[in-house]
Amino acid sequence: MPDSGEIGDGCRQRETANCDLAQAGPEMTVKNDSGSLFEHGRRQHVRDSAPLAERMRPATFEEFVGQEHILAADKVLRRAIAADRAPSLLFWGPPGSGKTTLARLIATTTRAHFEPLSAVSAGVADLRRAVGEARERQSFYQQPTILFVDEIHRFNKAQQDVILPHVEDGTITFIGATTENPSFEVNAPLLSRCRVFTLYALDDGAVTGIIKRALADERRGLGMLAPELEPDALAHLVNIANGDARVALNALEMAAVAAAPEPDGVRRVTMEAIADALQRRTPQYDKAGDSHYDAISAFIKSVRGSSPDGALYWLARMLEAGEDPLFIARRLVILAAEDIGLANPGALPVAVAAQQAVHFIGLPEGRIPLAEATVYLATSPKSNAAYMALERALDDVRNAPHEPVPLHLRNAVTGLMRGMGYGSSYKYSHDYAGHFEPQEYLPPNLSGRRYYEPSDQGSESAIAERLRRWWGNGRDSTG
Repeated sequence: MPDSGEIGDGCRQRETANCDLAQAGPEMTVKNDSGSLFEHGRRQHVRDSAPLAERMRPATFEEFVGQEHILAADKVLRRAIAADRAPSLLFWGPPGSGKTTLARLIATTTRAHFEPLSAVSAGVADLRRAVGEARERQSFYQQPTILFVDEIHRFNKAQQDVILPHVEDGTITFIGATTENPSFEVNAPLLSRCRVFTLYALDDGAVTGIIKRALADERRGLGMLAPELEPDALAHLVNIANGDARVALNALEMAAVAAAPEPDGVRRVTMEAIADALQRRTPQYDKAGDSHYDAISAFIKSVRGSSPDGALYWLARMLEAGEDPLFIARRLVILAAEDIGLANPGALPVAVAAQQAVHFIGLPEGRIPLAEATVYLATSPKSNAAYMALERALDDVRNAPHEPVPLHLRNAVTGLMRGMGYGSSYKYSHDYAGHFEPQEYLPPNLSGRRYYEPSDQGSESAIAERLRRWWGNGRDSTG
């Protein structure tokens, strides 16, 4: 076992190397125990061969684009960073919005050691190693450590629990990044010790600015290649990138490198080259994550709101992203019963038929009956009266006393039962004119209660009129 001095010397060597890297810029995060020229050259090669999106990471807050709602000079987070008092944080936002870059900038600005881990590949052993080194760093050099965990939602509860005590005792400042809702993906104890900040997809202006900076930058960007991006190619790149700066920069690099220099030395990047590099828009969709629930919510609300155009758009978004078509079909069946109900009794059979058709023929043809059912339901009259009637009845079942079934509604199977009055005074509806005769069907404590209140929409208006004719406006048992 080495003595404490040897541990301190080893830690000091690591800190010296890390200090050199910090001075070189936030993109230099490779840790090493050697200050040799060979090692420096290797690090330089790694940086130069990195994708354009990695090379163009902002080195200062002045270079950072977007997220002004949390990073403007007067915002709490920016002031806390400037005062070197950044708390443990969770950054929630879509890919390419700057979560990792922001974490690196915080470490650089506060002069903290930056320890990055990815929850995709790291485990408990990596977390414990990082915490142990942070404790040494804090003990010997009073240097704080920022432990950054990308894709924190991929850590299970036990892995997240490993971080918790070291956040509490100040050994590390924790920064997590996630594309999923932290309320569902980060356990409550860790979530309660972090400030959650939401990042948004970059707007077109921000993405355009990032692209132009990369084209002009001769040190980290593509400036040495002398590229010239045609205006329609720029517009297409910004549109398909969909707010993701990483997608835009990496597609730009592929197209620019592939373009042959012309006699004047310029590499002209055309619309065709950008389209070839991008191929198609990458859906920001995870069938087990927030995008799955957000899209189906928008679809349901569009159908309920009688917008066939909105409903078809969200249907197309889900199908293009690879959503399970039977999941969509099940939601249509529920919509037909819950939101259309008896205003259009044909809605439920149409929805069930669509579900059966999708199950029978699959995709891609199954998208057609899904679209047909979607339009039919969206353009149908709407009523949730049957659904709300059940909810009111369930409320009485749960909260009112359960009285016995009235004798006249009981089935008299034996002579003893008939002698006890089972079925007595029951009026057999078919023996009366119009096949109807008013009588009480509820227990005495709920007599006169009304659960079903038909709307005036579609077929339900006829139902409402029929009920008034049978039961009167008060729908009482006396008619």
